[in-house]
Amino acid sequence: MTLKLFCAALVLIPTLVIDPSLEAQDTFTPIQVGGFTVTGSVRDRIENWGWFTPNTGNPNYTFDGNTIRMGISQNVDRYDLMAEFEVPVLLNLPSNAVATGVQGQLGLGASYYVANNKTSNTAMLFPKQVFIRMHKVLGMDGSTLQLGRFEFFDGMELKSADPTLQALKRDRIQQRLIGTFSYTDVLRSFDGIHYAYDQPGVNYTLVAAVPTRGVFQVDGWGWNDVAFGYASATRDFSTPSATSELRLFAIFYDDWRPVTKVDNRPAAVKAADHGNIKITTLGGHYVGDVKTSAGIFDVMAEAAVQVGEWGVEQQRASMADLEAGFQPKMLPRLTPWLQAGYYFGSGDKNPNDNTHGTFFQLLPTPRAYARFPFFNMMNNVDRFGILTLHPHKRVTLHTEAHSLRLASGADLWYTGGGAFQPDAFGFQGRAGNGSTSLANLYDFNVDVNINAHLSVTPYYGYAQGKSVIEFLYPKGKDGHLFFLETNYRF
Repeated sequence: MTLKLFCAALVLIPTLVIDPSLEAQDTFTPIQVGGFTVTGSVRDRIENWGWFTPNTGNPNYTFDGNTIRMGISQNVDRYDLMAEFEVPVLLNLPSNAVATGVQGQLGLGASYYVANNKTSNTAMLFPKQVFIRMHKVLGMDGSTLQLGRFEFFDGMELKSADPTLQALKRDRIQQRLIGTFSYTDVLRSFDGIHYAYDQPGVNYTLVAAVPTRGVFQVDGWGWNDVAFGYASATRDFSTPSATSELRLFAIFYDDWRPVTKVDNRPAAVKAADHGNIKITTLGGHYVGDVKTSAGIFDVMAEAAVQVGEWGVEQQRASMADLEAGFQPKMLPRLTPWLQAGYYFGSGDKNPNDNTHGTFFQLLPTPRAYARFPFFNMMNNVDRFGILTLHPHKRVTLHTEAHSLRLASGADLWYTGGGAFQPDAFGFQGRAGNGSTSLANLYDFNVDVNINAHLSVTPYYGYAQGKSVIEFLYPKGKDGHLFFLETNYRF
């Protein structure tokens, strides 16, 4: 049934795109009521999961997730005011998709079900963003100070006029460490302050905030006992022949929740560790492209190191990502973009010493880098290739292939995206058999912008499980995820 639905979507979408009646509105214009701007959006996503086959529980299920947002804003002299509310609506969550033991939650449908007091149908209204933003702080042009509840995406501090750089930052840099977990049907926001100083080609940013609850649980009102401070400096180094950008950042993260940490230590040792997680992450990214007669060549590099405290242990970890791409001038009607990369996120090599060596992803949006989100960037080695085509101005075809391994066989296979409620750590970990071979992932999606208000995206991902998954799920090591997403904004 899933395959038939997927094929039907592929047949239907081109028909929708070439229908002139659907292309009538090409420019999105928000609703103006007096001096106020009213905006809203509805995202509906039907997800069909086929998790790896457990000994107990059902890995195959379909549920419907909706995210409804409505906001009103006003610009008054040197102030911006914003109030936005959200209603996540989750329907038909699986009640039997949690297996016993280490096999655990069988996909994100199970995560939603468990996080919402084991309820299959649930919804709630809460404030998504409520803030005031002041301009020309201390009389300085280009400076803004934002106070209240807002969204923040690390890596997007400086907007680039170059479309290749802006696309790379949007798709391959932002939210690796701090983000809204925007794939989920609830998301997260941040309560705190956000200062930015912008000048042509330069940005300095400071953020101090507490992440809200949400992500999987529909109650997004409260806080978590977690806080972070973020500082970055970003500069554009573009020349007439090449475009480039460099960002340096520092993040201090503190988690003082009384929950058991997820790591590779014995269960009794973890349960006895009530110390805070206090981690400082230092890193940066470089992104650039060169335009030649053959096409556009691009490169992206990001790296970070972590020091601090993982409860009673020391935190000593690192990550590095190197990617390159080419947009050849051949096949101009498809405008292809070929990309390849290598990512390394360190894992812990010895559960019995005094050092935690797993790179900790903080509060990210994992799905941007794990499109079938059965893994994240912790204890992970990812070799991948990407192909993007644009057969029509409103249609984008995107496919990826990943070879996934664990950085350390002594560590866990991790999933998740950070703190979202007081009594859940936010990451899950599964101990394998000491092997490092995790899976191969092949996926494909079609993004169709029918008009300025409406877009449709079908996605299919297939995970070919290797020795780690085969050991944990001997009854079936392969998995799939299909979804059909519709976005409407007004």
